[in-house]
Amino acid sequence: MEKEGQSKDSLRIVYMGTPDFAVESLRCLVEGGYNVVGVITMPDKPAGRGHKIQFSPVKQYALEHDLPLLQPEKLKDETFLENLRAWQADLQIVVAFRMLPEVVWNMPRYGTFNLHASLLPQYRGAAPINWAVMNGDTETGITTFFLKHEIDTGEVIQQVKIPIADTDDVGIVHDKLMILGGKLVTETVDAIINGTVKSIPQEQMAVVGELRPAPKIFKDTCRINWNSTVKKIYDHVRGLSPYPAAWTELLQPNSEEPLPVKIFETEKIAKSHPLNAGSIMTDSKTYLHVAVADGFISIKSLQLPGKKRLQTEELLRGFKITNDCTFK
Repeated sequence: MEKEGQSKDSLRIVYMGTPDFAVESLRCLVEGGYNVVGVITMPDKPAGRGHKIQFSPVKQYALEHDLPLLQPEKLKDETFLENLRAWQADLQIVVAFRMLPEVVWNMPRYGTFNLHASLLPQYRGAAPINWAVMNGDTETGITTFFLKHEIDTGEVIQQVKIPIADTDDVGIVHDKLMILGGKLVTETVDAIINGTVKSIPQEQMAVVGELRPAPKIFKDTCRINWNSTVKKIYDHVRGLSPYPAAWTELLQPNSEEPLPVKIFETEKIAKSHPLNAGSIMTDSKTYLHVAVADGFISIKSLQLPGKKRLQTEELLRGFKITNDCTFK
């Protein structure tokens, strides 16, 4: 890419994103003096019990900073495309948005780049941070890459790696990557402005082990399989905590209906035992251990339907769980 002497306050940027993760990069651009000429985010959706309309975090930020805003239902809609063309973007940046049609990503002269929360080509898909933690990875990172037809397959511009500690849940890793992502987005824009980008096709990048996908997470994905190992269950729980949260069903001897329970934090106990998977060991006051294939999972925080998340000892003070209960 040739250097054209463009400055950061003259390069016209259109920014696309929706959740909290995308706000940090937008903030870094705005506060860094980059010329954000427009923001695109998802249409407003009703949320919660009252079905009140909630603005996305990116929309909230755009309104607070008087940034022009579009919220298209369809990205191929001609009125939206006309409005997008009118912004005359030199570059488009996508962070946690949605798949773009070619007519959109191919519009600016510098193209469109995406910030993805994995070390591509690993974890292409909608939930890369969750899957990296759920799979027990010890490292992850963020990638900027140019968009092309197949999702998350474009040429890589830059990457930053971070370690994942054994005690990190997905919320901790999300926040670390969000902060690093803001910095990487501005560095990528600078490289494009300075003409120093040397993008690499993903098929030329060295990958250790097999490529793992990061598909969207559904309710069934979050269910705990107590027939699995201590480590797999421990990683499964922290890879879904605090959101959307791993869950299981509590079977109580005096109740026919299983009770859905969300589990947010656990500890590993390596210990042989003769119990069936899902069997509970508890003093009904301070601890809650669940038998699994090669030991026990100690549940540290959990949530009953319609209640708030509690530490185990808090919950056991007001809700009786005994050794003849089981999780399934």
